[in-house]
Amino acid sequence: MPEREITSPVDLCGPDGRLNPDAVGWTRRPLHRANLRGWGRTKRWEYWGVVSPTHVIGIQVSSLDYAAVHGLYVLDRRSGQEWRHDVTVPLGRGVALPDRAGSGRVAVVAKDLTVDIDQPTAGTTGPTTIRATSPQITLTLTVEQPEGHESMGVVVPWSTRRFQYTVKDLARPVRGTLGIDGVAHPLTDAYAVLDHGRGVWPYRMTWNWGAGSGPGGNAVQLGGRWTDGTGSTENAIVVDGIVHKIGATLTWSYDRDDWRAPWRVTGDGVDATFVPEHVREARTELVVLGNSTHQAFGTWAGTARADDGTTLALDGLVGWAEEASNRW
Repeated sequence: MPEREITSPVDLCGPDGRLNPDAVGWTRRPLHRANLRGWGRTKRWEYWGVVSPTHVIGIQVSSLDYAAVHGLYVLDRRSGQEWRHDVTVPLGRGVALPDRAGSGRVAVVAKDLTVDIDQPTAGTTGPTTIRATSPQITLTLTVEQPEGHESMGVVVPWSTRRFQYTVKDLARPVRGTLGIDGVAHPLTDAYAVLDHGRGVWPYRMTWNWGAGSGPGGNAVQLGGRWTDGTGSTENAIVVDGIVHKIGATLTWSYDRDDWRAPWRVTGDGVDATFVPEHVREARTELVVLGNSTHQAFGTWAGTARADDGTTLALDGLVGWAEEASNRW
């Protein structure tokens, strides 16, 4: 059965905190209000990934109920050198995360990390400004929103009590300055990707995620494993800034003994290869929280065909492919 496209505003949850059946579907622009209730299983996060010809940047702000987990990551694509600064705050204190994607303020001050993300007022469009600092890194970015640009939102229903709303916003042009140990690096010809997540999760979950962006508002968004059996997928292509949904469940193939080997994503209409140039490895082990992530950065190739027949050549799209396992 094709996934339902939602075209008007809707609440994610009903008054009892359970999944609103009318919220299940996908969107071309943020229409869901994540009115989550309860404590213990609710997860909220914003992740911005930026790829330029010289650097990769990751900015994470999250509240996982038991803890708030924030991070700032930088990769020099030429040398392979990494800088990372991660902060965990018990019980998720001191973080502001709006209940609508793409609007409002995201902010955290945690130990020696600050992140401030200013998004347009709800119902309006415009650029997003990102500022972040850590002992070694300073960051000032302006993420443009081209006229008519669309993002893909989808609700994934495991049950009425466990569900996730995600927005993937790709191929956003970005400019700004990255400072590393006091040395300024202008960012040009760069693309930003937003992963906005709000939901009520099972304790253990593993996912795959791949994203690639290129000129002219062209991009690919691929996911796997965590959506299996739900009737929803987070797969799509973006052509000239317009989202074209892919409803098929896809197969991911890669070598866990060699994360730098090519990754393959295949399925109905999709024949994609990802060639890594660098792999970020991250692991967190706390009392009730654990995470293991392998995120490869590099270039996509192949083709992807959407449900409406639109086809995109993926050759040269830059981004990442990852496997993440969480205990949270």
